[in-house]
Amino acid sequence: MSRNKPVLHPAQPAWMIDAGGRCPQAEQKPSPNCDHRPDGAEISLLVIHNISLPAGQFGGSAITDLFLNQLDVMAHPSFTSLQGVRVSTHFLIRRDGQVLQFVPVNLRAWHAGVSSFQGQSACNNFSVGIELEGSDHQAFEEAQYLSLQKLTLALIQACPIRHIVGHQDIAPGRKTDPGPFFNWKQYKKLLVHAVQHESMLVPTHALPSFPLML
Repeated sequence: MSRNKPVLHPAQPAWMIDAGGRCPQAEQKPSPNCDHRPDGAEISLLVIHNISLPAGQFGGSAITDLFLNQLDVMAHPSFTSLQGVRVSTHFLIRRDGQVLQFVPVNLRAWHAGVSSFQGQSACNNFSVGIELEGSDHQAFEEAQYLSLQKLTLALIQACPIRHIVGHQDIAPGRKTDPGPFFNWKQYKKLLVHAVQHESMLVPTHALPSFPLML
């Protein structure tokens, strides 16, 4: 699919985030790598990442195993650097669009690392993290954009999210994801289309800002 000609699809059925911070449309994979957000922290930021384990290879259980502290570091030479690493994300979107949830939205997932946004450090405190199975060197799948659209709409219904950024935007020089093959224009167009044409509850003016004015 061309990166310059996004395909528009209806965003129904609508997804949701329940009172416990979980998305019923996502497969639940509870990770121990989370904790409570600071008192008074407002969830105002959505961070888009990419991940593949091994790098550039898709499928398998390695990503899930990493977030569940079950990764066999002897299974691939590149995994040895992950020995003892404790990380997580709120959501993972597989290449086929399947969504897995590791941490409830109301808790702090360990996804951003050393980071800062608009002068505010420690972005894990006030953000939700979404990992897309992918890399900096290959286009993402249409099914991933459609699931990301639905999940994003659910999140901005449930949380006061005002900004959507890539990991590269909050950790410049340290991180490069979601990378040059993530189509921000397509992502934004899908969200705007859903709001304007699919009777979504979020008014267009309430959509969060993006890294660039698209």
